[in-house]
Amino acid sequence: MDYTMVEEKSSTLVSDFAMKNFRIKDGFSGELQINIPREIVINKLRKKQFLGNLFITHIGFFPKAKFHFRERPFGCADNILIYCAEGKGHYQTEQAEHTLLPGQFFMLPPGQFHMYQADLKNPWSIYWIHFSGDMLKTFNHLIKADDFVAPTKVKNEIKIIEQWSDIYSALSAGFEQSNLTYANLSLYKLLATFVCPIEFIKPLADEDPISRSIAYMKANIHLPLTVQELAARQNLSGSHFMIRFKSKTGTSPIDYLIRLKIQFACQLLKQTDLRVNEVAEKTGYQDVFYFSRIFKKYTGVPPTKFRHTAPRRS
Repeated sequence: MDYTMVEEKSSTLVSDFAMKNFRIKDGFSGELQINIPREIVINKLRKKQFLGNLFITHIGFFPKAKFHFRERPFGCADNILIYCAEGKGHYQTEQAEHTLLPGQFFMLPPGQFHMYQADLKNPWSIYWIHFSGDMLKTFNHLIKADDFVAPTKVKNEIKIIEQWSDIYSALSAGFEQSNLTYANLSLYKLLATFVCPIEFIKPLADEDPISRSIAYMKANIHLPLTVQELAARQNLSGSHFMIRFKSKTGTSPIDYLIRLKIQFACQLLKQTDLRVNEVAEKTGYQDVFYFSRIFKKYTGVPPTKFRHTAPRRS
């Protein structure tokens, strides 16, 4: 976590920016975050034909990110896209000050000053992604990226979360070339969903409730979800939901959810130095001993042994 005590600044930005408080870069309860290692970016993305055109460098989800704050005086080398699912936040560019509300996104081009912060009273929950590449300048020209610096309403929130979750799941499984290729080809579809006019996207007449449930599971891996809650979100009874879910996936909703949680826990154990109780919390388990039993049941080894025997990602 990056905690910095800041002094009050003279600024015309909304008062939230001018208040003395702790400002936090990351480390929020329930957050999801993957930072692609530099050597992976260079050797498996930037040097690869086609993949080097546009590729993901960082991706994450910060739920109810109280005191979240970032300031980059000289901007960033990447495009930064932030989508607000809940709450609100405020941000400043060289040109203007803005407030981001639920169902809106903004995209910042590289190399320009920016500062953004969660609202103090109603902090945002955000899905975000950094991407770069040899064709980034061409991409920004093509889509008129400056049009998306201001808050922009999205047209299909469910599809955005589904597509983000697919990318995150691919990268969380590791940095093998197949995972990187899938995730970065999927980036194009995600970006198109954000920036292309709605008339070119035809919504399905009847979206599959099981697919929506799976997307919700992936996006809320940090929550202790129940079958009743998942079924209610799709306006189905618990029994009918379970039958439809098993028919589509071959397994029960709870077993599917546990496998997603254990997969994410494996990633955290391999790629971070979080303690086992912290990994348990980030996967929705408040009881670390119960988490350890579940982990061993699905992997054959307890979390501590898995961490010491599994190869670590650099």
